[in-house]
Amino acid sequence: MASLSEGGGKDEIKTHFVTREGSYKLMQHSEYSKPSRVAFNGQANTPVKVSFVDVCDGSTSPDRICFNVGRELYVYVYKGLRKAADLTKPIDKRVYKGTFPTCHDFSQHCPTPDSVLLLVGFSAGQVQLIDPIKKEISKLYNEERLIDKTKVTCIKWVPGSTSQFLVSHSSGHLFVYNEKLPCGQTPPAYQPFKQGDGFSIFTCKNKSTRNPQHKWVIGQGAINEFAFSPCSRYLAVVGQDGHLRVLHFNSMELLGTMRSFFGGLLCVCWSPDGKYLVTGGEDDLVTVWSFHEKRVVCRGHGHKSWVNMVAFDPYTCICCKEETSGITGPDVDVVSPALDSGGNSHETSIAQNHPVNGLPLQHPNGKHIGISNHNSSSSPTLNFLSYRFGSVGQDTELCLWDLTEDVLKQPFGKSRTSSAGLINVNSAFSSVMPHCNSIANSQKSNSVGTVVHNDISSNANSDGHVQPVPNTVMNASSRLAPMAVSERKEANDKKEHKRNFSLASKNSDKSAVLKSNNVRAVDSAMKYYGTHACPRLDQVPILEPLVCKKVSHERLTSLTFRNECIVTACQEGIILTWARPGKVMRDGVD
Repeated sequence: MASLSEGGGKDEIKTHFVTREGSYKLMQHSEYSKPSRVAFNGQANTPVKVSFVDVCDGSTSPDRICFNVGRELYVYVYKGLRKAADLTKPIDKRVYKGTFPTCHDFSQHCPTPDSVLLLVGFSAGQVQLIDPIKKEISKLYNEERLIDKTKVTCIKWVPGSTSQFLVSHSSGHLFVYNEKLPCGQTPPAYQPFKQGDGFSIFTCKNKSTRNPQHKWVIGQGAINEFAFSPCSRYLAVVGQDGHLRVLHFNSMELLGTMRSFFGGLLCVCWSPDGKYLVTGGEDDLVTVWSFHEKRVVCRGHGHKSWVNMVAFDPYTCICCKEETSGITGPDVDVVSPALDSGGNSHETSIAQNHPVNGLPLQHPNGKHIGISNHNSSSSPTLNFLSYRFGSVGQDTELCLWDLTEDVLKQPFGKSRTSSAGLINVNSAFSSVMPHCNSIANSQKSNSVGTVVHNDISSNANSDGHVQPVPNTVMNASSRLAPMAVSERKEANDKKEHKRNFSLASKNSDKSAVLKSNNVRAVDSAMKYYGTHACPRLDQVPILEPLVCKKVSHERLTSLTFRNECIVTACQEGIILTWARPGKVMRDGVD
């Protein structure tokens, strides 16, 4: 068995890695998992997710952690770096029959050591509300599956609300629930409320007396994840149709759209200031999209398989103070500091609660950042000079990325290929999307249209990732060049292509529906390819990761950045804690 170390071969599991701020170390005594280890069951394919809540009890272990493994759900006191986890004493343990927990979310509204609310979504479509500490509350929504029969893919409390929560399903539907209302004994009746590009919204006719209150139909195929912006005004949704859609939550207006380079988008996260979103998915890439400019800023190439989760690290952002005055107009929410429900500046909370290496955020010259009242006519705001975000994927690797000013200010269509942190476009994708190879020779580099790919089902391995085919081509630019419209039509007549259709759907028995969807997907690709929403490879910078380390034997499914550590989870149900630089020595942990 390979030793666990930083060095050595590619397949060795790493126990520490080094970044510009220092060395991160795996805290093996802080590992969480099922109390009794059993052989990993690959058939339990529901992803292992992790949720945290701070109960503010004044103790040295104020946090609670929840994670799901197969049919089981666990809640523990999270002791972080200071004490070893006692896996024999969970706060709550539940074993479900006939269905699997797929996702969960703690309510952040006034949790206490004696009571906290936890939402749990299931593979058969039901939703449960429990109190894992008091154990007196247990409500079941969609119990008879009259609202939606498909898997719950994401569940979150509405920020600032004590009763509303959102639930998305693999059907492509997103529902707004009120935890105080029942679901009724008959299927809900809906009436159209609003429609836009790629989405429709319906109101439940009895929304004041039963759930759901609203039904959102977004895109084609499953909704994989959604996320609220730091100011709570905007909702980002990613789905199996490869689209990121950003909507204003209250007005239900579509504000922006991004298209994946290939396949479905699986995850999304907002930057701490709400200016950028990072997504990951089946194209093996991470993509950064500017909410303000409505364009793809850059793509990151480092993973060798699907990206399951992305997250910004607010504790290692580099920012400075700048003066802003007289900011008005519709973009004020993007340009100025975001406000929470109480009217307080969101950047204020970042500076106070999101330190870098345990210290307040600093200007590069070392001066501490001060925060003034945002309501003044001329007030300083935090200007982020550099962002850090992370990603984990099917390839069992953890990647950390630095997003710097020189990348953010690159004009569209002029990618850089020689700066630090950026890689040559022609060499970056030597192993990405190799299913393009067999049609590369018939593509024209100056054609207007879209990339159309061959049937890739025969090249997928056991985890759904596409393996390279033997016939390689000269470079990525020629391999991924678009086909002319006439060539695209001729190719479609000969063979069914699946550039924008999910690999997960290849086993469906509804062949007629699949064929129709594939045609629509190709047409959709032609609409976006080469634009700000889905640029060509040579139109935006390509990042390489600051860190890319194999940290698990099983595919990684969860990533959380905390003040003193990074927390990762794998499909085997093992939750790992990585101490930040300086934290191990400071806290006296060996």
